[in-house]
Parts: sequence; C-alpha cells; structure tokens
Amino acid sequence: MLIRSLFYLILTLTVAFAAGPTIVFEEYFKDQSLRIDYFHIGDAREETITIDQIYVEPKWPGSTVHLIYPFGYGRYGVKVYNISSNQLIYSKGFDCMFGEYKTTTPALDGVQRTFQRSLRIPMPLRPILLVIELRDKDNIPKPIFKQRIDPNDYHILRETASAGEDQIFTIVSNGDCHRKVDLVFLAEGYRLADQDKFVKDVNSISESLFAIEPFKSQRSSFNIHAVLRPSPETGVDQPREQDYRKTAFNASFNAFDVDRYLLTEEGFRIQQAAGQAPCDALAILVNHSRYGGGGIFNDYCISTVDNERSKMVFAHEFGHSFGGLADEYYSSEVAYNDFYPHGVEPPEPNITALLDPAKIKWQGLLSPGIAIPTEYGKEKRDSLNLALQKNNAQRREALKARPENKKLLEQYDRKEQQIRKELDAVKKQYHHLEDKVGVFEGAGYSTKGLYRPMIHCLMIHHPQNQFCLVCQKAIEQMIDYYCGR
Repeated sequence: MLIRSLFYLILTLTVAFAAGPTIVFEEYFKDQSLRIDYFHIGDAREETITIDQIYVEPKWPGSTVHLIYPFGYGRYGVKVYNISSNQLIYSKGFDCMFGEYKTTTPALDGVQRTFQRSLRIPMPLRPILLVIELRDKDNIPKPIFKQRIDPNDYHILRETASAGEDQIFTIVSNGDCHRKVDLVFLAEGYRLADQDKFVKDVNSISESLFAIEPFKSQRSSFNIHAVLRPSPETGVDQPREQDYRKTAFNASFNAFDVDRYLLTEEGFRIQQAAGQAPCDALAILVNHSRYGGGGIFNDYCISTVDNERSKMVFAHEFGHSFGGLADEYYSSEVAYNDFYPHGVEPPEPNITALLDPAKIKWQGLLSPGIAIPTEYGKEKRDSLNLALQKNNAQRREALKARPENKKLLEQYDRKEQQIRKELDAVKKQYHHLEDKVGVFEGAGYSTKGLYRPMIHCLMIHHPQNQFCLVCQKAIEQMIDYYCGR
C-alpha cells in the first residue's frame, strides 16, 4: 500500500518541475541528438531489446532545462547515466507498439514479433550507460536493457542526413526549439504532385488543434514543421479489403486486427524523416478518407485527413502521443487483454483505479461537494446504448434481407426513437454533472473498476470536441516541460 501511495504522489497533477535534480546541460551534453534505433522482440512472457544502429543528428530539439522526466507516464522509460559519476543525467517515459502487442491474444499464445523503435537523447560529451526500463505488474520500473555508449565510437553514424526527394517546410516558427514544442508532420500516401494538398492539410489539422484548449491558449508555444516524403501511390493499406498501396511509411489499417486502428511499423524510417527538422512531437497525416488513427505516447500519432471526423480523431490521438492520456472509452472494440491489470493504478493522468479515494490524481480539480465515485446513471446509459446498438444492427440486417418491408423497418425506427427518448431522460437527470470534475466509472476499456474525471472528454467523446479539465491540465504541464518553464 505504501508503494501505491507513493506512486499516486508521483502521478499527481500538481507536478513541480523544480522538485527534481538540476542538471546543467552544457556540463554533460552538446547541442546535438543521438538517435538510437533498436529492435523490440518477444511475446507476452518475454521481451528482448537489441540495438540496430546509432546516429548523430545535427540538433537537440528538447528542453535544455528539464532533463529529468518529472512525470510517471509511460510503461517504458529511458535513463542515461554519466559513467564516471554514475549520475542520472537524462530520463524520459514512453510507450511503444511492442507494449501494446504483448497484451494481444497472439502474444499470449506465444507468437513472437519484432518491432522497430527509436530513442532520441541529447548528445553526451562523455561515455554513458543507456538503460531502458519496463514497469512491472505493480508499476515499479525495472531495467530490461543496459548498454554502454561512447559518443566517440567510430561506429556511430555521423553523415549528414540527405533529404533526397523529401520536401521540408517550416509552417510556423515561434522561436528557439529549446523553448518551444516542435511538432513535425509527415506525409503518408501523398505523391509529389500532392504537395499543395499536404501543406493545406497540415494547416487545416493544426488549426483545428489550436482551436481546442489548452492548445488555443498555448499556440505561441509551438513550432510546426512538415516533411513530404513522396509516396508512389496515394492512400493507405486496408488489409481486410485486400487493398495495398505503395506509400512512404507503409501505414496500415487493421493494426492488431482492429478495423479502425491505423499504425505504421516503420519506426526507423519515420524517425529518420522527422529528424530532418527539430522534433519533439511527431504526427503522420494519411491521405485518405476512411475513419481511423492511432497514437502512442512519446512515439507518434497518425490520422487520416479526409474523413468528416478526422480533426476530432487527430486531436484524440495527439492526446495519446503528446499528452500521455489514456483512452476513456470502455465499450469499443480493442485487441488488448488485461491492458490495465486489476488492482494496479494506471500510469496515465486521466484515469484511475480509485485504490485510495483520499488520494485521487486530480484531487485539486475536483468539483466542490462531488460524490466519489460519482453516480451519473451509468448502468441505465449502458443498457440503453447496448439496446440501441442491437436495434441498429437488426435494422441493417433487415434492410439487406427485406428492403421492401417498410413496416418492419418502421418498427425498428420507432424502437430507436423510444430508446433515444429514454437516453435523453437519463442525460437530463444528470445534466448538472456534465461540467463537473468527479470520478466517473467506465474508462480504459473497462466498464468496471476504472474511472475518468468528467462525463465528456475528447478521450471518450465530447459533443464540442473538447478535452476535459484534467486532460487540459496534463497537456499544459507537458507543454511547460518541453518549453523549459
């Protein structure tokens, strides 16, 4: 219980950056990046990390003030130690595709897979010990990989990155990359002839993001860059439809066999492309109209651009990749098994297992007098939503089988109207809670045992496409971290 209580304190939304040790950047690093490409191999029971190659990049994009990660987010983490003094000089948390894969059924069945990932750290002046950690089932970080790296090793590649056909744009420049969040957009499924569309899409998607708080108030904290690596074909892979396209980063729907989940496994390629500009946060825009996307914390987010919900999807996925936010929905299809183990506090700032009601992560943002947990008619809502889904599925089947039977279809329509009327009544009953911060059950793919801060949020659903107050606070703190504030 003591360990868990301490973990709550680490995860609280009142993080003070000054609480960690102060590392003087110039004493340990130069203003370049070391990019470490590695393979992450294994299944649900075992995992192995092997370094593929190490590169020097011309600029360190991150903060030179906040070098020790102040947040408890991410199931993995990197730590860098100065070997001569054994001092921790850099750290950061992250998630990865392998971390998701190992919770899927194939991984539980012992099917081993290999994934690419890259780490970017400031260029050390002297030999370092690189440590990659994994949080165990109790969320305690444990080392799973260690390697000594000498920055003067001649095996480290130092050639200047060649853009080749890549077109690199600075869309917005608000200042020094060390004091701003540098957001890089990559083009997927855009041909060279689609350059104008790509730039237009970058502007459109970024403008939609900056219409949402806290990004709206923090607009001047961002630089925006774009990299067009031309694809031979437009679009994206859709394996279930047997539709495959030759694209720059080989993105694909049906990731982990989930229809809407869109990812790329070309981890090395996307990081090499992104590294041609200062990069704190990476987003991939896919030139397609299908609904879907994905986001992995401190790795990348990806979204199509031409769907009516693309802007909402992008903001949601960016909440994952940049803010470290968890999914708050609990009824949609996912590939994971036991993604959040019972009785363990999740690392993300916007969901809780409520193991200790007196130490809620968002304690300082709770609405006065709010009940914990907060009743909002969940059981009735879930029952009615399930009935609505069942009725709509039956109507679709009836339409296929007997489209001429108007009376049958009208029956389904009347039933839908009745269900929606009952749903509206429940929502009206608890309408006074919709702008309140509480502890609402249902989150993190679990109908029971996990809780979110507000009824509505972009991480579950919001009629006005807004982040809840707790997610806004978490994102604000992440922006401050990158900006050295």
